Amino acid sequence: MNLPGHGRYEFSPIEKRKDYSWPGGKRLAFYVAVNIEHFAFNTGIGMDPVHRGGPQHTRNFAWRDYGNRVGIWRLFRMLDQLKLPSSILLNSAVAELYPDIVAHIKARGDEVVGHGRTNAEVLRGMWEADEKRVIAEVTEKIAQFVGKRPTGWMGPGALESGVTPDLLKEAGYTHLLDWPLDDQPIWMKTRSGPILSVPYPIEMNDASHQVWRDHTGHEFADMIVDQFDELVEQSEEQPLVFALSLHGFIVGQPFRLRPLRQALKHCVEHKLRDRVWYTRAGDIANYCMKLPAGTIPGG
Repeated sequence: MNLPGHGRYEFSPIEKRKDYSWPGGKRLAFYVAVNIEHFAFNTGIGMDPVHRGGPQHTRNFAWRDYGNRVGIWRLFRMLDQLKLPSSILLNSAVAELYPDIVAHIKARGDEVVGHGRTNAEVLRGMWEADEKRVIAEVTEKIAQFVGKRPTGWMGPGALESGVTPDLLKEAGYTHLLDWPLDDQPIWMKTRSGPILSVPYPIEMNDASHQVWRDHTGHEFADMIVDQFDELVEQSEEQPLVFALSLHGFIVGQPFRLRPLRQALKHCVEHKLRDRVWYTRAGDIANYCMKLPAGTIPGG
């Protein structure tokens, strides 16, 4: 049987890969991805736990706008308290429309990852020329308002077309976060050369659990703790990545923020924290690119 395939990477069992360590001999790379998004009013796509799959409306827009007005500031404060860096997954519309948010990102020194123009649209289904223009617009807008172009990408909804990795590579991107296929970075093939896939979570993601699966804030916090404890132990044998994805309009809600803070405190104060590199997605990518050829699968 010849099923459709992607041709981006080969199968590689994690038990048979080369060993390496993160900077300073660390074994677990830990990063927090903070999604900061802008949505169209009363149109486009989105998420609504009350009216799943229905058309957009005022209440849904306002709920998500809460993230930029209130929730993101609480997340920033929490990350400051815990002395955690973050990777900002930024819609270019946010860069253009919310100067206060951009100023705070720059003040914190967080990296910015391209995250489409708005989460009201996805790349899947676009004509190639249209998608190319979108990627170029995102890159230019973020460079203009943030002061530095992104080299990492995570599309809205992590939904790609069949040529997204090719277009990203050709637009100067070095790594992407769209493929939740591994606990280690791997090289992916494009028509213009390799691009690095950095682990990004569909599981350790507040949107997946607290919007689509109706888990409570305490359930999500327990998952974070269990994921961290298991990975930090597993990392004795293999270098691994712990990635956590957060949205201001979800975990920025006070009743969810409280258990999240406790879970992250557990991670940064863990008895085996000396094994952990608290970092950003771009730093992981840059480190991998400097390792000897053949160390990262797919290279």
